[in-house]
Amino acid sequence: MMEARAYIESGILELYVFGTLSESETQEVAQMAEKYPEIQDEIISIEKAVISLSYSMAPYLSAANYDRIKEQLIEKHTTKVVAMQPKSNAFSYIGWAAAVLLMAGIGWQYTQLDAAQNQVAFVRTENDTLNKELNAVKLTETQTKSLLAVVRDQDNTVVALGGQAVSPESAAKVYWNQNTQTVYVDAAGLPEPPEGFVYQVWSLKLDPLTPTSIGLLDDFKGNDSRLFAVSNTSGAEAFGITLEPAGGSVSPNLEQLYTLGKV
Repeated sequence: MMEARAYIESGILELYVFGTLSESETQEVAQMAEKYPEIQDEIISIEKAVISLSYSMAPYLSAANYDRIKEQLIEKHTTKVVAMQPKSNAFSYIGWAAAVLLMAGIGWQYTQLDAAQNQVAFVRTENDTLNKELNAVKLTETQTKSLLAVVRDQDNTVVALGGQAVSPESAAKVYWNQNTQTVYVDAAGLPEPPEGFVYQVWSLKLDPLTPTSIGLLDDFKGNDSRLFAVSNTSGAEAFGITLEPAGGSVSPNLEQLYTLGKV
């Protein structure tokens, strides 16, 4: 038993399975396997491990090639060890080495492909980000040109709206083109409205006092320029801005009159 254990631990059985022993060494292993059942069991165990390793490294090996390897290694181990042909030993060893190298090469190629795909995805994300930023710049440029066109229009009447009792520090400007009747409101001097409230703009006739709603300053927080286009109006004698519940009111709440100015 000690002789069999020492023989197993010597490493010669692994060389036998891979077909790298000389003819005399191969015959010696075969004799030892016949003499000691544990040596024969160890050879079978090594051969099964090699087959498992081969299949795990190359799962897409053709069925014909896989069966041929399997037959060479574990065919009919019920009574004896498979005899390895000495002349084919070198080719068997080279075949296993080539298979390992092939699998390593395929693994490296998959790694490179995965890295390339990740790089492509990263570049696409960067391009999407740059396109969004470019579109934002173009939009800002367009908005800026529109604002300048409103401010520089010589046909506009500029009406300054001063702060009232509820908010003395507030201020606004109305740009009113009396030819086209278009109205823009510069609300940069107004504080942000509280949650659930909105600024409402009124066109006023003074005698008698007749207010007409011409629009809400919606999305106040989202409008960085604070310049709003409202509805057209004609015959206005003054403009006022009140703070109203979200959705606006039919008539102005004069207790929440933030700005007022005569034309």
